[in-house]
Amino acid sequence: MKSIRKAGIILLILSLVAMLAACGSGSKDAQEANSNGSEQGKTITSIGEGDGKHGKIKVEVTFESNEIKDIKVLEQKENEVLAEPVYKELKDIIIATNSAEADAISGSTVTSQGYIEAVKDAVAKAGLTLVAKQAEGNGQAEEPAEQTYDVVVIGAGGAGFSAALEAKQAGASVVLLEKMPTVGGNTLISGGEMNAPNTWVQKNLGIEDSVELFVEDTLKGGDNKGDPEMVRVLAENAAEAAEWLKNELKVNFLEDNLFQFGGHSVKRALIPEGHTGAEIITKLDKRVDEVGIKLKTNTKAEKLLTDDSGRVVGVEATGAKGNKITFHANKGVVIATGGFGSNVEMRKQYNPEYDEKYMTTDAPGTTGDGIVMAQAIGAAITNMESIQTYPVCNPKTGVISLLADSRFDGAILVNQSGERFVEELERRDVISKAILAQEGGYAYQLWNQEIGDISNTVEVHKNEYEMLVKDGLLHKAETLEEAAKFFNIDPKALQTTVDRVNKFAASGKDEDFNHRAGLKDMSKGPYYIQKAVPSVHHTMGGLVINTETEVLNDKGEPIPGLYAAGEVTGVIHGSNRLGGNAIADVITFGRIAGQQVAK
Repeated sequence: MKSIRKAGIILLILSLVAMLAACGSGSKDAQEANSNGSEQGKTITSIGEGDGKHGKIKVEVTFESNEIKDIKVLEQKENEVLAEPVYKELKDIIIATNSAEADAISGSTVTSQGYIEAVKDAVAKAGLTLVAKQAEGNGQAEEPAEQTYDVVVIGAGGAGFSAALEAKQAGASVVLLEKMPTVGGNTLISGGEMNAPNTWVQKNLGIEDSVELFVEDTLKGGDNKGDPEMVRVLAENAAEAAEWLKNELKVNFLEDNLFQFGGHSVKRALIPEGHTGAEIITKLDKRVDEVGIKLKTNTKAEKLLTDDSGRVVGVEATGAKGNKITFHANKGVVIATGGFGSNVEMRKQYNPEYDEKYMTTDAPGTTGDGIVMAQAIGAAITNMESIQTYPVCNPKTGVISLLADSRFDGAILVNQSGERFVEELERRDVISKAILAQEGGYAYQLWNQEIGDISNTVEVHKNEYEMLVKDGLLHKAETLEEAAKFFNIDPKALQTTVDRVNKFAASGKDEDFNHRAGLKDMSKGPYYIQKAVPSVHHTMGGLVINTETEVLNDKGEPIPGLYAAGEVTGVIHGSNRLGGNAIADVITFGRIAGQQVAK
């Protein structure tokens, strides 16, 4: 019996050895194929990972005979509108050169580096030594040096897209120029909330509002430095612009909730699905493609062209390959290039306070190009010193915190001593200055789960949440004491502050800062606490336009053939822009510009 068992054990060992030998042989074959690609035509795949702006980027790379043949993105958490063209461009470059030693795409550096890192990781795991080769071109036909359209629109953000679509609707041939490799501008990376009075959602929620109240709030919010006539145009047309987005472009807005940003008397900010501008830009981009508008990315407008009478008749631009292209405009040009929040030198030129010590929430392309181009042909500018910061931003990157929209639902701001120091629904500039006056120039935003459940910002902005937690800038705690200790705040002081908030929530009156929407009870956990700093967010100054969006010269006269809309203009928001008014501005005046230029 023992001999039978012994024989069985020996047979089992021999079987295992045979299996291991077979596996080892397979591994060796794979290693040989991976290391030198000696088997011509041998196709292998390898998976690699890299760190993007919002998390892991995972790719699958296919190799054949030691050459990269395909790259597929398996997982990623980047903004899809921004990331897709970046991935495509990098894929083409890497395959054409058979090398992952590619340069990051301008305006999407972190996403680019994450993708490149993932490809390099896949190459390393495959055990290959790639031989770089000279790219034979990207297969794109050379752009004609002279092109003619009825309308040229510069800038593919919310204003530019809206202008292009309205001009096309009016029967004009349109080309849309964007200097960056991706579209969307600040509209894309914003929260996308859009103020408008008397909307269908306000009616659903029983909220009373009016054009007059909108005008009053906007003018007051900008210290009455905005042009009242222009503000009225915005107030009277914002609801129609929102309905255009909803009904014509199928932008999805939440039907049961609105935000009340600082400086507004009532809740009036429509919230797009996903709580970001991606919902708006995605639908605008899709419609531009559907109606056949020519969209040219990596194409930088350099100069406005005029005829002998001073009329704007075209744009001189630099194409993706560095080639010069002249875009002739039979009817006119619309400038929708955004502000100059990402141009530190320009910020310092007009307001030295906003120097290198401030990061920015803005897209990299917001460098004031449109303002400079228009100035070169005599356009008037105004209000350039008015630069706004957003109060609750990432202390590491300067990026706006959309997760912290919980502030509009009752979250409070405290300093390192655990004390409130400002009304949380005050104007952005007031809150920002208050934060900078605190110890360290930063603050903490605190809310509990009950407040968090109102707009569910943690779940909606899950990628941002995970990134902030990873970087130690946000902490979820079961108790208030734990929340305080995480950031070295005196637990007793924070408890005293929250007890006072709970008292005011019960009475309905904030005796310290007169919170205009009413404070919320925070007696129950769990709690979220987030560190934040102000960051440059919006430049209120820019080109002077009239109600038809015509750009004016220093004499107050329209420059024939030239129109402008969005943050590139400077006559609407005064010294401070109220939250939610930017999207209303770009869509409303973008549409007007498109309608006017096509006449």
